[in-house]
Amino acid sequence: MRRLLVLIVGLAVLPWALSSSAGAAPGAISCGVAEDQPVWIDYVDGTVVFWRERFARPGLVLATGGPGLGEEMRAAGAATIHFDLYLKRRVGTPMEPMEPSTMVKRADGLFDYAVQVTGCSQPMIALNELWGASVPTPWTVTTERYRANVLRFLQRLAERGGRPALLVSSTPTTGGEAAAWWRAVGQVSDVVLENYWNANVISRAGPVEGSRLLRTDFRRSAATLLAIGVPSSRLGLMLGFHTTPGTGGREGLKPAEKWYEVGKLQALAGRQIARELRLGHVWSWGWTMRTEAGKDPDKTFAACVWLWARDPALCDAPAAIGPKFDADVRIGQIDLRPEVRCAIGSRALTSKSVSTLQRLTRDWELALTALVVRRIEGELTHVSPDEILAAERRVVAARFGGSRSAYLTALSQARAGVSVARGVLGDELRRNELLRRFRVPSPSPSTVQRYLATHAPVLARSVTASPAPSWLPSGNGYALASSAPAALFSLPTGVTRRLTTIEGTFTVRTLDDPTPLETLPLSLARPAASRELVLASREDAYAGWTLRRQRGAESRLVCQKDRMPEIGVVTLSSFLPFLALAETPAAG
Repeated sequence: MRRLLVLIVGLAVLPWALSSSAGAAPGAISCGVAEDQPVWIDYVDGTVVFWRERFARPGLVLATGGPGLGEEMRAAGAATIHFDLYLKRRVGTPMEPMEPSTMVKRADGLFDYAVQVTGCSQPMIALNELWGASVPTPWTVTTERYRANVLRFLQRLAERGGRPALLVSSTPTTGGEAAAWWRAVGQVSDVVLENYWNANVISRAGPVEGSRLLRTDFRRSAATLLAIGVPSSRLGLMLGFHTTPGTGGREGLKPAEKWYEVGKLQALAGRQIARELRLGHVWSWGWTMRTEAGKDPDKTFAACVWLWARDPALCDAPAAIGPKFDADVRIGQIDLRPEVRCAIGSRALTSKSVSTLQRLTRDWELALTALVVRRIEGELTHVSPDEILAAERRVVAARFGGSRSAYLTALSQARAGVSVARGVLGDELRRNELLRRFRVPSPSPSTVQRYLATHAPVLARSVTASPAPSWLPSGNGYALASSAPAALFSLPTGVTRRLTTIEGTFTVRTLDDPTPLETLPLSLARPAASRELVLASREDAYAGWTLRRQRGAESRLVCQKDRMPEIGVVTLSSFLPFLALAETPAAG
């Protein structure tokens, strides 16, 4: 029976919740506070010794308690809402919930006081704070009673015309009966999710990764309740500027300019996510100076930065702090046109380009990674359009008998157009250029011996070639079928022929018949095996290099909603094997 308690209380108010305006008049969250997205709300009380200097101004919404302070704030032009620090005294705790029958009376008392403090007949009332938001279900009897108390308390405030805002300090559990409870809360109250980061973590990460960490955490925080249907306009984020050790916030970060930088990044990240998710409000907390640890003289400048990052008209942070303050508000931020999926430096990757390549890869993320790698490698190599066209002609000549129509048919069957194919050829050319740059050590005798044992059946043939190809860099010796063109092993012995390959046209002379590698004397087999091992080592070196480059580029990479590409070694020619600028191995 008790399991129905929360649901019954929630359903009791549902008809009213769907038909009545909970809170201020339409278009406002409290008297004089328009329901913009987001509304910025700062908690300020009498211990904030610098509040008149920083917060006493039009355009700010201040959360506070006490009628005298509120009146002074409004006289300075700020709007006010009521902030109640004592929810525990009104509804109890999960261990000791108050008597449920007293909830209406207690809520009425708080509402009447909030009206007096704010001078508003329909005030927003912030409630600090819900206990045990992350307590798993099923709930105990006392936890269930406590949650029912909280819900009824919120409902009554809303019935009176107020707009409650429930502060939550941990990730809400939404399984079992908790989901229905949170949805019922979202009908009558806003929910403010507290996100207090250690400033040292953000500072060490830097403006790009630090901003990404903040945004990702803010999204995660809101996603839990959005996933179960709590309206985004009912959600807010509260960010911290504490100085008491162990509570999040400054945590001793020095010099002060580093803390100011983190404050700037928090404001920018909060604005980004509030707009992205259409959240109702963003709050600041931690300006108070009730304790010795809280009496930080740098707070006034941190507050100036916080306000300036939202709107430079609110405080001139660069002038207040001086040249040591970094006034750059673009680095690390997502400032992309809607059609752009990611940008690396000044180079944009459009969603259309990713979708086009996805038709080939059939995987959006793989296509995105491939395009990012193309941009990274394109910064370090130079492949001209003429080189790409020449490679295309070699593909048509070597693999399609010179028939361009056959080539186009193969592309069509692979769901790729000419532009995609030329992009892949460009990737192949860049990769080959990079491979040539890697210097790798000569393989050890034991490694050569293992190779010879493992690849004993591979065909070898003594030839000369001019100009010297990649598969026979010295121009003469034993070519192996693992890297040389297959046509080389079908030529008659003792002839000189022009051989058209994917790499180009060569004049080759065959000096003997093809023979398995295992039949060659060690003195002849060893150079060929060493050459193949060096090629393989360069491939391994490239793989490690490209992964490092991709990780290094993350600091320059900006993507919509921070949906970063996966890091990996991508070979698009695996989807179009006939474009690979490496020879197809001959049969052994």
